[in-house]
Amino acid sequence: MNRREFVSGLGAAVGAASVAAHGATVAKGPRKPNLIYVFADQLRYQSCGYAGDEYARTPNMDRLAAESCNVHQAVSSTPVCAPYRASLMTGKYQSSTGMVINEIRLSPEHKCFGHVLTQSGYKTGYIGKWHLWANQLGHHNLIKNGFTPPGPYRLGFDGEWAAYNFNHFYFHSPYFLNNAEPHIRQGYEPDGQTDMAIDYVKRHAHGDEPFALFLSWGPPHYPWGLDNVDPKWSEQFRDVNIPLSPNYSTKEDPYCDAWQKLPKDFEKNIHDWMRTYYAQTASLDANLGRLMRAVEAAGIADDTIFVFTSDHGEMFGSHGRQAKLIFYEEAARIPFLVRWPKKIPKKSVTDVPLCTPDIMPTLLSMMGLSIPDTVEGQDLSAALLHGKSGVKDVAHMQGMGATAAWTDGSEWRALRDNEYTYAVYRKDDKELLFNNRRDPYQMMNLAEDRGSDATLRHYRDVSQQWRKQQNDTFEVCSWYERWTKDRNIVNTAKGVTQDLDALHRITAKYIPESVAEKPVSQWPVG
Repeated sequence: MNRREFVSGLGAAVGAASVAAHGATVAKGPRKPNLIYVFADQLRYQSCGYAGDEYARTPNMDRLAAESCNVHQAVSSTPVCAPYRASLMTGKYQSSTGMVINEIRLSPEHKCFGHVLTQSGYKTGYIGKWHLWANQLGHHNLIKNGFTPPGPYRLGFDGEWAAYNFNHFYFHSPYFLNNAEPHIRQGYEPDGQTDMAIDYVKRHAHGDEPFALFLSWGPPHYPWGLDNVDPKWSEQFRDVNIPLSPNYSTKEDPYCDAWQKLPKDFEKNIHDWMRTYYAQTASLDANLGRLMRAVEAAGIADDTIFVFTSDHGEMFGSHGRQAKLIFYEEAARIPFLVRWPKKIPKKSVTDVPLCTPDIMPTLLSMMGLSIPDTVEGQDLSAALLHGKSGVKDVAHMQGMGATAAWTDGSEWRALRDNEYTYAVYRKDDKELLFNNRRDPYQMMNLAEDRGSDATLRHYRDVSQQWRKQQNDTFEVCSWYERWTKDRNIVNTAKGVTQDLDALHRITAKYIPESVAEKPVSQWPVG
């Protein structure tokens, strides 16, 4: 598909928008700021140059940090793909969205970020990975799992759409517009997605209404083969030996689920995988720079809230783990940069402990938009805009179970403030307490130190009280399966349901049986 066909398709998407389903005409007033929300997949805070990693080649991230507020204690409330995205879009914790693992389908009955934007007169755009639609584990390449139909399951993103549910093979990758016909993007995926984002900015920069663009890149999520990154980036790291973390271990963490265990070839491949990870990150950095320059060239930088972040990090063998879905620094802590010239001081840093449900209310507040009363996160805009301290004390995190299966045994709850991380496992009540300032690699468990008993009791009480307020009963993973039917979330702790008859009508309308089970070209299973 060429650029002209893409723009034509997006124009049709706008014409088919279902704005009337979510709101009425918005009264004219002072123009609201634009929003550009860029998020990577599996990029950890510590692997960004501005965070101190001397091996990272991220000049554009570093530049953005110098022009932004750096929310340097930001964490993912549940550090895994789909639960993060559900929380981002609803402003709720996983115990309220029901999205406790990957590959289950979120109910569209939540009041979501996209709904507020559309109701408020914003032109919306979504480009990239979605991961809130498919409910069939292991068959991401099928059209019925890759294509999210127009309507309620796009959660209010009723404007331009060029997305797929899930894919992490970054060459000649697919995306969908408003029908079940896959389009194959030639070349390296983040480059093409950024081209689309730049085109969107150019077309909407001086429109009558403000815009909100979400750009969701796939890297640096595995696979980490050299064939999964543009050679111009992998060549830069070919001879770079990135050291393993001091907390690296090949001793398996007994609380791992199947996805988190170190494979047999881990030690053999870890250095090559890290090189590819850093190369993928460098490729994103270059595209971030291109998008920033496009915003500036369009003359709208002062009128645009520009966010760069990630959904979660990556363990790379720290504490005997790979992947994510754990409270440790490497998986939970994420970059979170917010630039808004003339509103946010340059080079500002806040230690407010932001977590995923806080993002929606914080940004809506900055944009002057109403925050739905269903939102559970906190508005932290005072910390970003004015450097106010004491806005929030603690970020809470939930590990509801295995990565994508109804398997029990790895459930945890945790919290983090600007000094400590506290965590507890369900299966044996094992507690962990780390002083992140004195012990940044989280290697000394103060829960085993009697001299820290008072501190341990304090954080235990804070966690238990929050869970009680949140109606989080800390169940085993399989307990939450009762909230689903065929991996569709049909109920939650807060009573949000899903109309499966309406879902079936939507899929019948947009995904013909003749194509539903077809794979997308030669797209491999991700």
